Amino acid sequence: MTTPISVKLDRGIHVMHLFYFIDRERWAGLPARESAHTRTRLEALCAANASVSHPRVVTYANVGGKADLAFILYAADLSQLGRLHRKLEACFPAGTLRKVYSYLSVTELTEYMPTEEESRQNLIQQEKLQPGTPEFETRLAEAAKRRQEYEHFRLYPEMPDWEVMCFYPMNKRRVGGDNWYVLDFTTRKRLMGGHARVGRKFAGRISQLITGSAGIDDWEWGVTLMAHQVDAIKEIVYEMRFDEVSARYGEFGTFYMNLRLQPDALWDHLGLGSRAQNSPG
Repeated sequence: MTTPISVKLDRGIHVMHLFYFIDRERWAGLPARESAHTRTRLEALCAANASVSHPRVVTYANVGGKADLAFILYAADLSQLGRLHRKLEACFPAGTLRKVYSYLSVTELTEYMPTEEESRQNLIQQEKLQPGTPEFETRLAEAAKRRQEYEHFRLYPEMPDWEVMCFYPMNKRRVGGDNWYVLDFTTRKRLMGGHARVGRKFAGRISQLITGSAGIDDWEWGVTLMAHQVDAIKEIVYEMRFDEVSARYGEFGTFYMNLRLQPDALWDHLGLGSRAQNSPG
């Protein structure tokens, strides 16, 4: 038996967003009970990949007509992610899925995170604390812990099962005088600091995952927003538009709005066959 190839990152995991239409004509022609068998296969795949971080397969119903089904796959190994993708599609009878869009990316740390030295200087200059004092050392340790927890979340996210998921890809603009990549690091870090402050205002209402895809897919980043309500997503995206990072340097792809539904609820939502009509046995 051939040993599967293993391709892992030095740190972080691989993430795939997938969007599909159901071919309703083919679906209507399926043999009796095949809808229920499909749902059972999908439930088994999700149950076998239900880690809080990875491997994980998460199911959604797209809202807005751009797709029917949406999935997010998380895996540490690239070949494992590829196998999850194929197993997912194999849950469905041949010809019943039509792919709308796929996006491959990886989790990563932002280069603009505060360093230990910056935390130290902030305590000295802004908080007026004296190095070596118990309060200073306590506050410095707290900052280090927050940084460590944030790094872990960015690299090995544990995204909540909130009701709404919005996904869109984005680039930093490289046009004329609005070229993000000709700005010096200090300017970029200052601008991203302001951008982050806007995002932190939505703590508790938005859980955000930023994954990188430069050299991997057609866009540079994927943005996944989890929320309990659509208005929170609308508000954060709208407010971000006034921030210079978005207003001057941001380019955005198609937005996909989705409901988090387990396979049984997904079947009911999409009208893919009732339990009574399609129950196995």
